Formats: sequence, C-alpha cells, structure tokens
Amino acid sequence: QVQLVESGGGLVQAGGSLRLSCAASGRTFSNSGMGWFRQAPGSEREFVAAFSWDGGTTYYADPVKGRFTIYRDNAKNTVYLQMNNLKPEDTAVYYCARREPYSNIYSNQQNYRYWGQGTQVTVSS
Repeated sequence: QVQLVESGGGLVQAGGSLRLSCAASGRTFSNSGMGWFRQAPGSEREFVAAFSWDGGTTYYADPVKGRFTIYRDNAKNTVYLQMNNLKPEDTAVYYCARREPYSNIYSNQQNYRYWGQGTQVTVSS
C-alpha cells in the first residue's frame, strides 16, 4: 500500500512563492511516475506537473510552465512542487498522485492509482 501526504500549502500574495511537499510511504517511486494536480472551487481537477515513470523527464501544464518546478528527493521518498510568481488563478487544492507502473500518460488522472489528501493554496491579489 502507498500513502501520500502533502504539505506546504498556505496563503500567499500574488508574486510570492510556495513549496509543496509530497511524502510517500510504502512502496518507493520505482517504475511509477509522480504527478501534481489541482482543483479550484467549481472546477474539475487538472494536471499541473509530473515526472516520467523513470524520473528522467518532467512535464508541465501550459499555465504553470516557467513558474513551477517539480523535483524529488529519492532518499526521502518525497516529491516537491516549487511554485514561483504565484497568481490568484493558481488558488486551488493541490494533490500529489502516483501513476500505474511504467506509464507515461502523465496528464490523465485516471492513470493515477494513489492520491494524497490535498493541500490548500490560496493566492491573494
């Protein structure tokens, strides 16, 4: 069994930064890509960023390219999302998730088996 626990959310002014963490317990990241999604009030959950299954490639949604960075620390079994130059439209609950093994269908949430509980990010204007 895999458990994912996010942390690092909060309230920040537009232009500020936050770093989200996703700590995994149970099975390691081996052969499974990790990703971040977000869900704003009244909207569907959407893809934000992800790793390829081997960790060698990163993918980003267009609205966050150049502002967000996904990276990981294998020794700590933790994936991070560094968010810079935050905008009010980034306000959402952010979730980390782990995909099925060996899959690089990174933007489809149906391809993710395990999910964290989410952490709230609020960006004020």
